Amino acid sequence: MKKIQIASLVLFAVLTIAVCLLESGTLTWLQSGLLRVISPISRSGSAVKSNIGNLGKDLLSLDQLQAEHERALAENRKLRAENNGLRDLQQDNNHLRQVLGYRERSSFRLVPALVLGHDAGVWWSTIKINRGSADGIAPDMPVITDKGLVGKVSAVSGNLSEVLLVTDENCKVAAKVEGTKEQGISAGSRDPGGELRLTFLSKLADLQPGQKVYTAGVSGGIFPSGIALGTVKSFHARELDGEAILEPSADLGTLEEVFIVSGAK
Repeated sequence: MKKIQIASLVLFAVLTIAVCLLESGTLTWLQSGLLRVISPISRSGSAVKSNIGNLGKDLLSLDQLQAEHERALAENRKLRAENNGLRDLQQDNNHLRQVLGYRERSSFRLVPALVLGHDAGVWWSTIKINRGSADGIAPDMPVITDKGLVGKVSAVSGNLSEVLLVTDENCKVAAKVEGTKEQGISAGSRDPGGELRLTFLSKLADLQPGQKVYTAGVSGGIFPSGIALGTVKSFHARELDGEAILEPSADLGTLEEVFIVSGAK
């Protein structure tokens, strides 16, 4: 082992002396060769550094794309909200045109009113409206929408009135069935479905689902003739008369505005 170490030291010394004695040209040649050996390694290092730089740029571009995507989503949400708002305004405008058109076409003098609240109990069903005696409103005036009969004014104060709905069993309405000679009395029921019961019909009336029912306008009554009341859902004969179940024409569950009939034009 010692011989090997001694030989290695001698060889290293000889090589050192040889390098020192080399001419400058030869030394340059050795340096060039060394550079050729390490050049690929150097280039690889530069390439890695360049790739790392490009990766940083790519990451920056991804951040920019993400930010742009989020801005686009926010703009899209804003546009959708504006579009929905415009659609709601258009629907409100169409509804207002329809209501105003009905008021113009109607043969009655109509006082418009807003619904302030809906009271529903076991025995009665009423709404509150923002018109009262100060507006010329009096008890027993009919209340309608462009779809049909709502009920009648039951109580009045200065700027507020209570309306008894047709679905209340205490609201009796003389009615006639379209396309027939059948007439009867409509009233609400205690059932929660909001249906009307048309009684005192002929046992042989044989009414069919879908037939329209209107106010009859009998002498001494408070409801004028020809106001839509409901649509026949079913009919059955009882022991003494016939009875039809009606779906009210006016959507009483979503009332927002109504008209009080103050007289004929």
